[in-house]
Amino acid sequence: MKKKYLITLISGFLAACTFLASPAGAVCFEQEVLRQIYDQLHEAICTLTFTQEATDPRTGEQKRQNGNAVALIVSPGGLLITNGHLQIENIHAFNFRAHVRRGGEETQYAAVLLEKPQDINLSFLRIQCEAPLTLPFVRFQRGSRLSLGEPVALVGVLGETLDFQRAVVTDRVCAVLEEPRITYCLTSGLRLGFVTSPVVNAQGEVVGISGFDLGRNEGGDALARPGHPLVFQTDLFIHHVDAPPDISAGAMRDEEAWLGVFTQPLTEEYAAYWGMEEAGGLIVSTVVPDSPAAEAGLAPGDIILRFDGIPVRATIDRDVFVFTKMVRESEPNKVVELGLLRDGAEKTIHATLGLRPRSALDAEEYTDETFGLVVREITRDLRILLNLGEDVSGVIVRRVISGGPAHLARIQPGVIIMTLGDYPVTGLDDFEEAVEKVKARKPSEVSVFARVGTATGFFRLRPRW
Repeated sequence: MKKKYLITLISGFLAACTFLASPAGAVCFEQEVLRQIYDQLHEAICTLTFTQEATDPRTGEQKRQNGNAVALIVSPGGLLITNGHLQIENIHAFNFRAHVRRGGEETQYAAVLLEKPQDINLSFLRIQCEAPLTLPFVRFQRGSRLSLGEPVALVGVLGETLDFQRAVVTDRVCAVLEEPRITYCLTSGLRLGFVTSPVVNAQGEVVGISGFDLGRNEGGDALARPGHPLVFQTDLFIHHVDAPPDISAGAMRDEEAWLGVFTQPLTEEYAAYWGMEEAGGLIVSTVVPDSPAAEAGLAPGDIILRFDGIPVRATIDRDVFVFTKMVRESEPNKVVELGLLRDGAEKTIHATLGLRPRSALDAEEYTDETFGLVVREITRDLRILLNLGEDVSGVIVRRVISGGPAHLARIQPGVIIMTLGDYPVTGLDDFEEAVEKVKARKPSEVSVFARVGTATGFFRLRPRW
């Protein structure tokens, strides 16, 4: 669909942007240069709209909201780059729409998310269109470098109240970090519409993309410099433009490696309690039965100090995710060496990693409009987190539809349904079959036997037939 937009005059805005956001002095861009940068790049910048779901791994409950972001068109066929925070743990983004403006008109395209590169916090998408596309796109300068104090211009998008007008601002490189890789820091904070903006030098060359690194609690690695606006120079990502990643697929998660432990960090308090000189490590709190960890002989109370030769120095909660990510990115069926501390003595064992079982993040679910429920299967990780034995069967409520019979009966997310009417429920198929049988009978009241925490009891549903 297309929509006509009024193109506003930007000369006054461009003039207002020729300033430095820090007290170091004026940024060296003439108004005409800024106008040329804007004319060159503004149509290669699009906005993304999408839906995000964040999943609570304890209950499988999901919170859904709409989101938006800025993306760069980096090929005439519709390859897009946007910020990497779209693809982090426990968050699923989908239903992407790319809004592209050309000649004052906006065209909306469906887009599909690609696999996220592991070496940089950027996400890639590809526009889906049956007809061949020849879109305006950003051309990057290869081998680009920046220096301390160098002025740069960024082209981005203003907010909804300003009709998402494309705009240009100026900034300056305030620091250059040499290790562990060259990192350019910007002076000013980045507004949302200027995250993933093309960064242009005084010669008019696009030398990189603005953005943020992932924090360690988000999966950032040793190269990450989170919390400060940066310039990702061209050479860090151009190889992904030349050879784009494959389409992202939830099925890829089935190929992740799995050890089968729940852990917590060895904090300074724990280290002092056990008389250890130094904090850092992972305390094994739970070993999943029949898991690779169980077969290797790991036990609760063991402290993991090394994983496949890599030191594990976890001291805070978010370090646990770094270890989990390390395991998942290993190869299934790989034999890894684990360095442990057990009863004060160091020990080495070997474990053969398995395939990660289905988790609450990718569990199957069923929507029942009769009673107003969305339920999903009980996965192994939920059993452990909720302390459910194998004798507890049923489905877990993920969402309750407002105003439906389940909502009026005060059923809440996290409730485990074990019978519906007179029909036992051991899984999704049983639940769906029970719903159909109850619908055929149309009783005035339907009893639901359920588990809430450690207690069990009945809910009374009064459907509107």
